Amino acid sequence: MLPSHPPPSAALNGRRLVLRYGKTPVVHGVSLSLEPGRATALVGPNGSGKSTLLRSLARLHQVDDGTVTLGGGPGSPDGPGGAPERVVSLLSAREFAREVTLFSQSRPAPQGLTVAEVVAFGRHPYRRGFSGLSAEDRAAIAYAMDATGVRGMADRAAGELSGGEMQRVWLAACLAQNTGVVLLDEPTNHLDLRYQIETLDLVRDLVQDHGIAVGIVLHDLDHAARVADTLVLMRSGRVHAAGPPADVLTAKNIGEVYDIRVEAYVDPRTGRVRIDPVGRHPAPTTSAGNSHSSDREEDPS
Repeated sequence: MLPSHPPPSAALNGRRLVLRYGKTPVVHGVSLSLEPGRATALVGPNGSGKSTLLRSLARLHQVDDGTVTLGGGPGSPDGPGGAPERVVSLLSAREFAREVTLFSQSRPAPQGLTVAEVVAFGRHPYRRGFSGLSAEDRAAIAYAMDATGVRGMADRAAGELSGGEMQRVWLAACLAQNTGVVLLDEPTNHLDLRYQIETLDLVRDLVQDHGIAVGIVLHDLDHAARVADTLVLMRSGRVHAAGPPADVLTAKNIGEVYDIRVEAYVDPRTGRVRIDPVGRHPAPTTSAGNSHSSDREEDPS
């Protein structure tokens, strides 16, 4: 459980966004809404604009045209909270950081700080001046470290961690921020299989148990199908397809966007879409004579 309730979740909306690097447009009039209690996954090849789009929602990339707003969820004028839709560029940094957090790929490992001190960065929007940590701060930090599996390394120097360990520490700092909107840019990168799945499960916890609005960029299409309520497939700075994963992750759509032949099917056991790229070589087969001894019955003699 979260130690305290985050701000009432509101939709984070990007409308007709045009984004550039220098004079070169990289996103062309894309609209996107991240809704409370839903995970929206952005997928597409390198250079498709998905991470740039996510960073623009987090106010880390300039919007050349279009608007980014908070509102339109349960706290909208038509909802029970009656909170108006707000243009995010007009919010102070502290106000915005209390409602939206971003997990970014490019954060370095801080030197001279412990893991617990790094996770405590997530509480800065709630602290005043040089005041110490409140009981609520400590509860949020403890929750975040437990949820990401870094509690056991709380006193370790952050500069000594592996890339995967540091990835989880920064994710914990984001969770400690305790916001109604969470943006994640490739959070499973550098993680081993166990922590990849635990991170995806954590995203579903945020969505299903706490009503958080989640936007997540992923390269792995199977991961995206596993975690997303809505999937947005991007190509060359535009939305190629959007909707439920089963409708978006078709062999036709993936072939058009990635220029590779794939087989896409629904796993009858899990009900999830599975993607099987077809390369030039068939997968190696294992003959019965080469199977591992652990898979065979041991000879009692």
